[in-house]
Amino acid sequence: MSPVHWYKGQALLKELGRREFLKGLALLGGLVLVTSFLPACLRKGAPLKKTTVPAAAKESNMTGKTQITKISLVRTRDRAEGVRKAIDLLGANPAKGRAVALKPNFNTADPAPGSTHNDTLRSLVLSLQEMGASSITLAERSGPPNTRDVMESKGIFPLAKELGIEVVNLQELGPEGWVHVKPGDSHWQNGFHFARVYLEAETIVQTCCLKTHGYGGHFTLSLKNTVGMVPRTGYPYMGELHSSRYQRQMIAEMNTAYNPDLVVLDGVEAFVDGGPDKGKRVNAEVILAGTDRVAIDAVGVAILRLFGTTPEVSRGPIFGQEQIARAAELGLGVSSPEQIQLVADGPESEEFAGKVQEILLKG
Repeated sequence: MSPVHWYKGQALLKELGRREFLKGLALLGGLVLVTSFLPACLRKGAPLKKTTVPAAAKESNMTGKTQITKISLVRTRDRAEGVRKAIDLLGANPAKGRAVALKPNFNTADPAPGSTHNDTLRSLVLSLQEMGASSITLAERSGPPNTRDVMESKGIFPLAKELGIEVVNLQELGPEGWVHVKPGDSHWQNGFHFARVYLEAETIVQTCCLKTHGYGGHFTLSLKNTVGMVPRTGYPYMGELHSSRYQRQMIAEMNTAYNPDLVVLDGVEAFVDGGPDKGKRVNAEVILAGTDRVAIDAVGVAILRLFGTTPEVSRGPIFGQEQIARAAELGLGVSSPEQIQLVADGPESEEFAGKVQEILLKG
């Protein structure tokens, strides 16, 4: 496979060689086996398909500040109903006839918003199937806990069997499962490796939680959820990330590797302090959906501010928050609150959306 080069902030994709990968793994404790749920194209010894250029490498459709993106907002305590309504309100169907890679938030097995609620996951999968997805592959890694332990604790394997979807444990991938991505103009020392299952997906759907981050991220919504697409073994990427003064910019830079087609944020419960696993819990009672991760995060931060949150998340303009500012600078989504149109499903949601919009427009 020929390397694919990005220019001026685009990325360099390089096939990860077995020798390089195994050398790194030897330093960090060795290579684990591929999960039995892994699709055939990623199992060891299977022929490799040509890696697709990440969608983020294609020309951005955000050509100017007049571009408007819709974020649907549903006020609800019922996750299943909220997910369905939010997707319907959005009026987009990126799943029809396509193989979908689904990224949840399984950092730990802690109850939502510490991790994706199974009701949210079930409703999202059923919605994607109703939308005509040809297949769905849930791919995730946890950390620090072991990914398989987290998935077993949450009952993901029997749920996946019931729903007829595949599960890829990213922690158990061999070298064939990763591709080296080196963004230009990045704070990463030498780029990072990114899960091939996402790079080769026809459609990428992400579901994240609504919460603050007590270890330097300030908040962990859609942009931060991307960290789980990068390995913990082979190279200490998490050490590089969490020890850097540029951690929040680096989170945004990870997102240059791909472009999600749909993002669903579960804010039925939220952490307004602490996080990502445990924190100060509030009943925010909201579900968001959109196709623009920067807009999702901006609206999420506005909701955290509405309920009262940390000084770091409360400080300054929302589009001045470092994760959001860097993502906007990289062309990953909207660059101002005026580009976000909130679409609500009824009077209660409209009233709530009005309060959120007011906070958004303050900066």
